[in-house]
Amino acid sequence: MSIRLGINPLTWSNDDLPSLGGDTPLETCLREARAAGYEGIELGNKFPRNAAELRPLLERHGLALISGWYSSFLLERSIDDEIAAVEAHLQLLSDMDCDVMVFAECTGCVHGQQETPVSQRPALADNQWQAFGGKLTAVAEHLAARGVAMAYHHHMGTVIESEIDIDRLMDVTGPAVGLLLDAGHMTYAGGDPHAVLDRHAARINHVHCKDVRRPVLDRVKAADSSFLSAVLAGVFTVPGDGCVDFKRLCTGLKQHDYSGWLVVEAEQDPEIAPPLKYARMGHMGLTGAVLSAGY
Repeated sequence: MSIRLGINPLTWSNDDLPSLGGDTPLETCLREARAAGYEGIELGNKFPRNAAELRPLLERHGLALISGWYSSFLLERSIDDEIAAVEAHLQLLSDMDCDVMVFAECTGCVHGQQETPVSQRPALADNQWQAFGGKLTAVAEHLAARGVAMAYHHHMGTVIESEIDIDRLMDVTGPAVGLLLDAGHMTYAGGDPHAVLDRHAARINHVHCKDVRRPVLDRVKAADSSFLSAVLAGVFTVPGDGCVDFKRLCTGLKQHDYSGWLVVEAEQDPEIAPPLKYARMGHMGLTGAVLSAGY
């Protein structure tokens, strides 16, 4: 069993809200990610999208590419159309030797809409689950045949958000559909990341580590805020700076024999939360949790 620590570029610039860190050069992000101690980084909107450019860029900074987000629309598309749509992203991840693809269904999603309360997220009707699960499994099997596992990302403002959603998704999909456990999103959704880990450890193949500021979460929920408004309010932070028990989470991962990446992903306003400072805080907090778990 081995654990590698990585980070998402959201610490420096936000894909859903480009005004956050929009002027920060990619080189700054990569240099500071490595300076903070991380071995790898996920994709962001400023990254080259071909391996011939991306590989030497990351090698120059001593970083591996971990994965990258993909927005699927399987509730609207056929399996064949989704497979065609994912091809360029899949090829890049394959060329960069990534083990997993961060994958989320985004039909009707509201997490990128600053004026839409997250409570207005889409939901699957009872008669949609089985067909959706079958389509998702077919796409996951296609990815697996190319050497990249699907890591399905439950996410605020999407059709898969809550513990109940995750349980049902795991029921209607085959084993090719892996699960990305995001401690911050699960906490925001009112769920228990430790319980999700215990129930679905065999399917968890990727972990995002964002912490949550409980007083801010309580305020944004009471106000029925949008997801992006909650981000701007500071709902998320790095491991060790909020209410999530990462020592317990890492102990659970160790008990369930998890191997792979732990990725700090804590979108904040970089003008308020200096990226290098928080990247270092996150690395320190997560390193302490990993070591205490016996990794």
